[in-house]
Amino acid sequence: MVQRDFEIEVAGETVPGVIWAPAGRGSACLAMGHGGSQHKKTADVRARAIRYASRFGWVSVAIDAPGHGDRVSREEAAEEQRKTLARLRGDAGAVSLSSAEKNSYLNALAAQAVPEWRAALDEVLELGVVADGAPIGYWGVSMGTSIGVPLLAAEGRFCCAVLGLGQLHPDHAELAAAARQISIPLRFALQWDDEIRTREYGLALFEAFGAREKSMHINPGGHLEIPAAEAESWESFYQRHLA
Repeated sequence: MVQRDFEIEVAGETVPGVIWAPAGRGSACLAMGHGGSQHKKTADVRARAIRYASRFGWVSVAIDAPGHGDRVSREEAAEEQRKTLARLRGDAGAVSLSSAEKNSYLNALAAQAVPEWRAALDEVLELGVVADGAPIGYWGVSMGTSIGVPLLAAEGRFCCAVLGLGQLHPDHAELAAAARQISIPLRFALQWDDEIRTREYGLALFEAFGAREKSMHINPGGHLEIPAAEAESWESFYQRHLA
């Protein structure tokens, strides 16, 4: 297994990325979208990518989302992690955006991240680490879903996706429109006791997806408590659709 760092330039921004690949050319490619206040090499993404490369021969690629990872200072990254943990704990002083502010932020995030992801896929394919015509899947929960939904709507190279820990606010017309455009097979993970997502809004996002083949797995527990068995089920999902 080989880990390879790369950088691309998109709209005047330097976007750092990383590829995990098996020896030889991979039989499939997975784009891995990290969560909020995390980065491209966060532990669960890295561990899953290494497992996929060594066990299944799949290439995984991740990039730092706008305002995350190597695109900000260590102090800024630590401050964002502090804010996220405060929200998860339900601290009284935790920073909270209004629904309109949140929707506006997510729209701006997607507007920047989607072309960056498309350029990253171009880079991976040009490097020749994936077999010609190999299928491409997506994985991303929480912020990885907030970016993943508009990305999947805009990019036709994906054949399947695992999403989760996301939601659709009734006033978020742009996200609803993107969700309706997604027709590839989907798996969606929802935590029933999520501290920072509204249960009904999570169900609404799943309902909005235009895919005919879609399934939802609901597990008890909070935002950070997706069980190991759920991650194992993702492997089976990908094995079916990346064959």
